[in-house]
Amino acid sequence: NFSFADTKQALPNMKILYGTQKGTANRFANMLKDQALEKGWENVSVIDLEEYEFDDLTSEELVIYIVATYIEGTPTDSSKLFYKMLKGEANSPRAGNLCYGVKFAVFGLCNSLYSEHFNTVGKNIDRWMGRMSASRVVPIGAGDENADQDKCFASWTKKLWNQLEFDEKQLRDNMKDNTVNDVVYSDEEDNNDSNAEPLLDIEDIGNSLPKKKPPIKKRAKKQQQKKKKEESCDSESDSEEDYDATLPPKEMLSTTHKQALTKQGYKIIGSHSGVKLCRWTKSMLRGRGGCYKHTFYGIESHRCMEMTPSMACANKCVFCWRHHKNPVTREWRWVTDDHEMIISGAIERHHKMIKTCRGIPGVIPERFEEGFKVRHCALSLVGEPIIYPQINDFIKNLHSRGISTFMVTNAQFPEEIENLVPVTQLYVSIDAPTEETLKKIDRPLFTDFWQRFLDSIKALSAKGQRTVFRLTLVKDWNMDEIDKYGELLAIGKPDFIEVKGVTYAGGGKRNQLSMTNVPWHTEVIRFCEALGESVAKMSDDGTIPHYEIASEHEHSCCILMANVEKFKVDGKWNTFIDFDKFIELQGGNEPFSSADYMAETPPWAVFGHEARGFDPAETRVKKVRNHKPKEEVVPAAEPEEYAIGGC
Repeated sequence: NFSFADTKQALPNMKILYGTQKGTANRFANMLKDQALEKGWENVSVIDLEEYEFDDLTSEELVIYIVATYIEGTPTDSSKLFYKMLKGEANSPRAGNLCYGVKFAVFGLCNSLYSEHFNTVGKNIDRWMGRMSASRVVPIGAGDENADQDKCFASWTKKLWNQLEFDEKQLRDNMKDNTVNDVVYSDEEDNNDSNAEPLLDIEDIGNSLPKKKPPIKKRAKKQQQKKKKEESCDSESDSEEDYDATLPPKEMLSTTHKQALTKQGYKIIGSHSGVKLCRWTKSMLRGRGGCYKHTFYGIESHRCMEMTPSMACANKCVFCWRHHKNPVTREWRWVTDDHEMIISGAIERHHKMIKTCRGIPGVIPERFEEGFKVRHCALSLVGEPIIYPQINDFIKNLHSRGISTFMVTNAQFPEEIENLVPVTQLYVSIDAPTEETLKKIDRPLFTDFWQRFLDSIKALSAKGQRTVFRLTLVKDWNMDEIDKYGELLAIGKPDFIEVKGVTYAGGGKRNQLSMTNVPWHTEVIRFCEALGESVAKMSDDGTIPHYEIASEHEHSCCILMANVEKFKVDGKWNTFIDFDKFIELQGGNEPFSSADYMAETPPWAVFGHEARGFDPAETRVKKVRNHKPKEEVVPAAEPEEYAIGGC
């Protein structure tokens, strides 16, 4: 085992500079530092690019960059300033020798599905450092988020250490021969050395020159092939470009994916499915209230199973509260687990999680027993369930067990929506009303995302069962252009509109959002009122349904708007679901509609009731905050509102 600790001269100071959005680059930087220390490299430090002094760059000895490429090929928030300054220096007239003597290497974190901007930040830093005469230790590496980044990083660091060890060994050998870079050092110059090479006559110089290089075109082609091979990281990369339908399919979730999702509380089923216990399930087991679906539609939250048959998604939404720990894709290209195995596995793991609630204080014994009888399945956990190849058999299997289905899709797969069998309630996420805003918020993989979005809405309008537009409001991002939302409603004509304030999922500097982007409940109400008025102006000719606020769940910062003509019967709202009736209807051969299995909404769940969506049969428990009072307390504008929602 080679050790740098045995060197007789001082090793160069190694600076590992990272730019991260989700923490992966930071993790890799510290992994590299640990490797360096283990190999005896003592002078090593890890620095966030946000905190690095740019003026120190020209005097560095060895710099390792580990940087992520973010939205539209831009750097992460923490590395924007450094990136801008490096670009400026590299393109300045004095760039030539600014970093002469500095050694560097670059590893980029990226996603091959965003092919247009693949590893853009890493490539640019690598190019700019070279332009400033810095010496590249190894070619740039790339960690594909859609494959196994840890495997890619391990492959690249192996090359890095091999090269650094080779350089160190060569330096040690040269020192033994009292030779460095072919320069002979002696106490006095000996011009009469018998071993010295003879001087060449001018006519012999041509024979001593190196052989002619191959033609430029061949050299360029060879370099391009070498570069492509290096960027692919290894032959087992799972990028979209490497996908070959003739080869056996791989599993969707890599070891890294499974570890990250398991850490977040997901129970992995097979190779691409997962289940997780919702906080509202635990809440209702204790008689402390149900989720907004309990208030809006009458589900029993303690009997609801939240799961997905596909962890992969076609978007990377800025407000994703799963922190993008799941893979992304444009199509299904993995091993396909059987629907029976997935459902049986999900119920089994759900039961195990229910069992762990036995010792929680306040759990009601009757509800604890009911919790083992799954009645509802929310297919909205993570990813895009609708792309699972056996999704129709999957839905039918759940219905045959007497389990209702709530399916959520991100409006990027219109054909799958058209071919979907009846579900209890089908959602389409409407995260923005215009193409520009949707691209900014959802960060979709498809280049034709807007047309897919519109086609999905059209496909939704043709479904006979209950349909929902789900709006997630992010203050300063998508709460304007209310009339544009109205235009989308004119296309989709959904039965319901769920409007929910975004749930802040933390994430610190890596998250583009903060608590300032979370709207108050009253702001969500005002938005819905304005939306209802906008649609009313457009529906004078009767082509667009009229929508009014039917219910609210204050704690989740969520409002339900409903089609007045369909669901307000004799002045009473009928937003609840007759689940037994639905199971009966879907098992028959006759066509049916959403009106055939609606049920009357209880008074406490109707908008305007003093309960504000909290079931009076439950016990309201407010946490006691024991925070120390601040010196100057500025009262909130609306202290009674809840800003953060639930499932």
